[in-house]
Amino acid sequence: MVSKNQIKTITGLQQKKYRKQHKLFFAEGIKVVQELLNSNFELHHLYATEALFNGLDNNKVTLITDDELKKISALTTPQSCLAVFEMPAEKPLVKTGLTVALDEVRDPGNLGTIIRLCDWFGIKQLVCSQQCADVYNPKVVQATMGSLTRVNVLYTDLAEYLAVADTPVFGTFMDGDNVYTQTLPQDGIIVLGNEANGISTEIERLSAHRIAIPRFGDLQQTESLNVATAAAIILSEFRRNFNGK
Repeated sequence: MVSKNQIKTITGLQQKKYRKQHKLFFAEGIKVVQELLNSNFELHHLYATEALFNGLDNNKVTLITDDELKKISALTTPQSCLAVFEMPAEKPLVKTGLTVALDEVRDPGNLGTIIRLCDWFGIKQLVCSQQCADVYNPKVVQATMGSLTRVNVLYTDLAEYLAVADTPVFGTFMDGDNVYTQTLPQDGIIVLGNEANGISTEIERLSAHRIAIPRFGDLQQTESLNVATAAAIILSEFRRNFNGK
């Protein structure tokens, strides 16, 4: 059984200020929860409608009804379990390899998808501006499908970070150089901008290389690509370009 206080605490974690206050976040669904349980993330408590995972401390597991799960879930259709985890300590920045940097990407679904893309393409570090969506937002955690356990996500002053970067900075713009014709390095920082406004003027000045995904449509009237879609194309090209050498 889940208590009223537990319901209040868990539903409160849907808000960033309470996640920060309690240093907790939650994940839902068997796949995402299993990925987190298999990682270095520390389980705070698991709520499930049946015994789904082996080897857990019984003191950290509560069996609940479907109706109780609905009361704590952030999903329209709850998925058998909800697990509360402790937020881990932030890992240090790595200065080598490919890094993705996000300039005010606000949509949780986009951030979660980009984390998943980083995992797919072997990008171990994602640097976010302070104005980006919170990585522990339930919608972000859900969209990562467990990739959150393999990608280090950091929040920092993006301008300060780029200003002292030791590797080349590639900003993505509508009027940049065709990414398919560029020689792309193994080490570098790929900057993706806000869904509505793109990369800010301050970050644009720090982008030594301007790249773009060309439009091939006859009318050339498509305004822009979704930022997560653009991330997939850009990351694929960086990996193809380097691995093809």
